[in-house]
This record gives sequence, C-alpha cells and structure tokens, in this order.
Amino acid sequence: MTTTFAGSLDPVAHAIALIRCPSVTPDQAGSLDYMEAVLSAAGFACRRLLFSGDGGAETDNLYARIGSAAPHLCLAGHVDVVPPGDEAAWRHPPFAAAIEDGILYGRGAADMKGGIAAMMAAALRLLGVERPAGSISFLITADEEGRAINGTPKVVAWMRVAGEVPDHCLLGEPTNDNALGETIKIGRRGSLNGRLTVSGRQGHVAYQHLANNPLSGLVAVLKAYDDAVLDEGTADFAPSNLEITSIDTGNPTVNIIPAKAEARFNIRFNDSQSRAGLERRLTTMADRVLEPAGLTYVLALEQTAEAFVTRPGAWVTMLADAVAEATGRMPELATGGGTSDARFIKNICPVVEFGLVNKTIHQVNECVAVADIHALTAIYEAFFRRYFGAA
Repeated sequence: MTTTFAGSLDPVAHAIALIRCPSVTPDQAGSLDYMEAVLSAAGFACRRLLFSGDGGAETDNLYARIGSAAPHLCLAGHVDVVPPGDEAAWRHPPFAAAIEDGILYGRGAADMKGGIAAMMAAALRLLGVERPAGSISFLITADEEGRAINGTPKVVAWMRVAGEVPDHCLLGEPTNDNALGETIKIGRRGSLNGRLTVSGRQGHVAYQHLANNPLSGLVAVLKAYDDAVLDEGTADFAPSNLEITSIDTGNPTVNIIPAKAEARFNIRFNDSQSRAGLERRLTTMADRVLEPAGLTYVLALEQTAEAFVTRPGAWVTMLADAVAEATGRMPELATGGGTSDARFIKNICPVVEFGLVNKTIHQVNECVAVADIHALTAIYEAFFRRYFGAA
C-alpha cells in the first residue's frame, strides 16, 4: 500500500509539525490531531481515548493500529512537553521549530517529538513498500511529563480489556547521552518519593532550653539518610541512591525556633529493594535519632515506579543489530536514567526504549541534530524489517 499524505515519509517535516504544537502537559495542542491525520491517511484505525479523574488532569490519548495479525509491535511515546521556561533565553522561540546549521531547536525536539516523528516516517516507509505479516500500533499520550495518571496507564488498561495487547513494545524516549547508538534501555529503576516531617516545641531562640528544635533532629536524620549505603547494585542495576531535594520550615521569623520542619527526598532503587524494605530502614534510622531527642515525626512515602528489567531476546538483538548497522556502535543494554512510561507498558508486554540524544532535554535551547532524526528513522525502519521478517 502507499500513502498520499503530504510529507509523510519525511521525519523532519513531522518533527517540525509536532514541535509547533505547544503541547505543554497535559494539553495535546493539536499534536495528536496531526498524528491521527497522518496515520489515518496511511490506513491506521485510530482511536482517541480521553481519560479523567483519579486526581489527574483530563488527558487525550491516541491509539492507532494497522493490521490484526501477530506479531504485534507497539510503538509508544508522548507528545506532551515540559514548559519552555524563560522564552527570552532561547536561541529561537521554543515552539518555532527553527533549523540552524543542521540543528533543529524546540521544546520537545529530543524529548520526544523527534523520536515520534522518526517512528511515524519509518512505519510509513515500511508500509509504502510492503504490508508486514503482522500489526503495528502507536500508543501516544499527552500526560507523560505530568502525573501520568490519565495517560499511558489507563491506555494500557484499555488495551488489555480491548484485546489490543502487543507482543512487544518499542518506546522512543531519548536514551543516548552523547551520540546516537550508545544505549538501549531494557529496564528502569524504581522511584520512591519521601516526605519527613519532624515536630518539636516552638520557642524563642534566646530560651532554647524551653524549646525543642525539630530542625536539629531533621538535619541529623537527613545526614543518616545521606550517608547510608542502600546497596552495592545488582547484575542489571547500579546502586540505589537517595537524594534530598528540599528542606522547609515555613518560618518567616529569625528568632523563633519552629514547631516543625519538613524535608523531601527521592530514592531511585534497583531490583534488590522494595518499598516495604526501604520504609523499614528509613524508619529505623529516624527512630534512632529522634526518639532520644524527644522529637516526633511522620514519614510519608509514595512509590511512583517499581524497578523492572526486560530480559533481552531475539527482538532486542534485532534492534541492537539495526543500531550497529546504522551507527557503527553496538549499543549498551542499560537500566539507568529516570522513569518513563515503560513502567506501565511492561505490565502487558516486554518493552525496551531507544531514541535520540538526551543531552538537552528539559533545558533552554533543547535541540537535536537533523542528521540524527534521519539516522533514527533508518534504524527504526531496519528494525521493523527484521522484526517482521522483511529484511
């Protein structure tokens, strides 16, 4: 089959069109409309899935599929972006999608509209030559950079009920630190948010014996947390780490010992850890410091992701070979970095991630080399041909 949608085989044209949609989470701002038009013209059956509730913003999602047979390969990603920040500090307006000296500038260029554009062009190139003996689907959300409540997790639940469970999923997140072809992500660490609130007795700083300063206890606990070696890492993961992200008392007065103090932290943990085990350890350290000081505390934890790894198989080898063929680099199979929507997709099928260079993501002047978008498209197309047996 062939497609007649203008520019459908040009990944840079797709990237420009998507970047020019100011889709700050959770507003798709026309980006899903654009994708639906392109994919529908190529023969994909498209579904818009609007979800709301559960404390999250209403989110528009796109599910598109062509074919009904196995194997079913799902291509996943997000069109939402983080805010641009100080627009005056940008070399070009953040949603202008300007190209200068072979570099495409714009919010979302690397994370991850450039990757989605490459996936679209690669799929349409494949379909323009030969319909594969299987199915290709797109799972695209506008809620990855936000709380991720009404995006991919609910689409995944819908897919399970609707009989749309894929055999494998490729997520196009930017995975390379410096050069295209360095890294395929086969897993991610878990993430645990923590809030420690210590309560003491308020008083005048000149009469400290009549007060009990919660900051002293809080700082001591945080030092214990910061000094702790959580583990030495595992075969698939780096050591777990705890990072303190804020300390606050809400105290506007310099000569008052506050009644309470609060700190927040995050733990990125590997597959040797669990929430329950980490909570026990954190509680033990807090008890050891605060009980002798006569201070009380509340420790609140929220797990936003669990550690997981996708065991490499033939399909991952196909992707690695396609990367090596195009770039001359055999990619490392890694599990580092932040969280992604792979943490939801892994509940229904094996998932790996490969995309553009992540050096400028979330920064002013986010950008990507135009040559990398073309190279990524070639990698995806070569992988698709291997996957569907068309190589």
